[in-house]
Amino acid sequence: DVINSRQQGFLALFAGDTGEISDTIRSQIDSKVAEWREEGRATLVPGVLFIDEVHMLDMDCFSFLNRALESELAPVLVIATNRGVSQIRGTHYHSPHGIPLDLLDRLMIIPTTPYGFEELKEILKVRCREEAVDMSEDALELLSRIAKETSLRYAIHMIITSSLVAKKRKSPKVELDHVERCFKLFADVQRSTKFVMEYQQEFLFHEAQSPDASIQDGTKLNTTTNPSEAARVEPGAASTDAMQEG
Repeated sequence: DVINSRQQGFLALFAGDTGEISDTIRSQIDSKVAEWREEGRATLVPGVLFIDEVHMLDMDCFSFLNRALESELAPVLVIATNRGVSQIRGTHYHSPHGIPLDLLDRLMIIPTTPYGFEELKEILKVRCREEAVDMSEDALELLSRIAKETSLRYAIHMIITSSLVAKKRKSPKVELDHVERCFKLFADVQRSTKFVMEYQQEFLFHEAQSPDASIQDGTKLNTTTNPSEAARVEPGAASTDAMQEG
């Protein structure tokens, strides 16, 4: 397309400024490629389009993908998401994985399962090799248990931090106590959430309030469990307030 849309021809590939290719040039090239395919002079190798977090797309993007997949020159589409039944962006409709059903029907869905202990251990071992971190077997065993109980990302982050602790202590490899030290220093999501919920009253701004905090703020709590009884109480309270104002 670039070669045929510029006067300098083949040299346009090295100019850097490809510009906008007109629809006329693109249709001519498509017809020429189709002619070569029929004659057996060329074969079409489709590309691969990978879209991660596909639930972030809106309805217009999904409509474009539906239309693009019908073309003969369409690439192989691979999408990934970790959502269940969620809302399609830009609409009020809910769908599995946040994807419209007409597009979902075109896809071959590949299910995934959580990693086992040995799989987590192998992933962490490969990651240690990529990060050039020498870790003992006991430390790797503990790190694998941490990944199983918390998350794999948290355990991967602990590889570098544990190696820094080992370097500070002049150790040639990451040992068990280095991983334990990092586990005490850096909290995972579960421990952080537990800490926030336990000490939420100590923070400057918080939304979750306990009943005691509501009473201290002067907020009236309706402890009545019977709705009809609450309805009988409200008029009396309103008349009492009116008498006080009078």
